[in-house]
Formats: sequence, structure tokens, C-alpha cells
Amino acid sequence: MNEQQEKKIDGKAEDSRNENRPPLMALNHVSRLCRNVKESIDFYTKVLGFVQTERPQALDFEGAWLFNYGVGIHLVQSKEEDQRLPSDAQHLDPQDNHISFQCEDLEAMEKKLKEMNVKYMKRSLEEEDGTKMDQIFFNDPDGFMVEICNCENLKLVPVESLSKIKIPMDSHTPPMETDQT
Repeated sequence: MNEQQEKKIDGKAEDSRNENRPPLMALNHVSRLCRNVKESIDFYTKVLGFVQTERPQALDFEGAWLFNYGVGIHLVQSKEEDQRLPSDAQHLDPQDNHISFQCEDLEAMEKKLKEMNVKYMKRSLEEEDGTKMDQIFFNDPDGFMVEICNCENLKLVPVESLSKIKIPMDSHTPPMETDQT
């Protein structure tokens, strides 16, 4: 078999793998229940730099939409009896459910958390090759954990040789109004 035949076979195999992939582009939003929408808006805008955006008027429940960094956070007012909120708002366990944000300056983020009196936990992981990843964990006002990291230091290696990682292009960013001219 010559090289051109191998490429055709490889190309067909790759095409059939692509046909089975869902047509996903990127993470759109994370939804969070909250005890107090206003407190959560303050936290996500002041601590994490999200921007509150208008939400569809057709939504007939209290909440807020926030957006930045290519992802949205949708806040939903919980009902008083809601048992889906974390019971311990101070608990920090890196192995628990959380959302994570890539950070370009962990020292600046840690300084901001200190200034805003946000309790946090910091840890570093080092691979055998010397690659280091730093993480900061803290909770939002309702006890949902947030991670800030420099995870880009770690190389993503697909476990299966047939898997391919799809890198999103800017097309996943929703249309938006800006006050920039």
C-alpha cells in the first residue's frame, strides 16, 4: 500500500469519526441556584469581573444573566425550601463539584480575594517533568466552589488515539453590544 492509499484510508477513518461527534462549539453557561440573586450578582461582578446582561423577558422567575471570558453564568433564585444548595458554605474540597477559570495572574487574584475578605485555599501540583499548576479554591455566597488556576501549564493529551480535541473559534461568542466605538 502506498502513502496516498494510506492517507485515503486515514482520511475516511477520520471523516467517520467526525460524523459521530456532536456538533458542539463551546461551554455556553453554568447555571447556579442562589439564596439571594443580588448578593450573587455582587460576588460574580466584583470578585470575578463578570458583566450583568439583560435576560429574556419571557423568563418568569427571578434571576440574572452574567457574561465574560466567553462563558455565561445564569443565576436562579432558589425557593426557601430548596435542598439543592450546598449545606456548608465554608467547605472547600478540590475534589468536590466546582467551576474553574483560567487565570493569567494568580498573585493578583489572591490579592483581590484578600482585599474582599474571601476565604480561600491555595495549592500547587507539580508533575515529574517539573510542570507546575497552581490553584485557588473559594466559594460563592451560596457555597458553590470556584477554582482559579493556571491549568494551561498542563498539556492536554487525549487518552484514546481516535479522539481529537476541538478548539473553539470566536464564533461561539454571542452577539453583544459594547460601548466601544
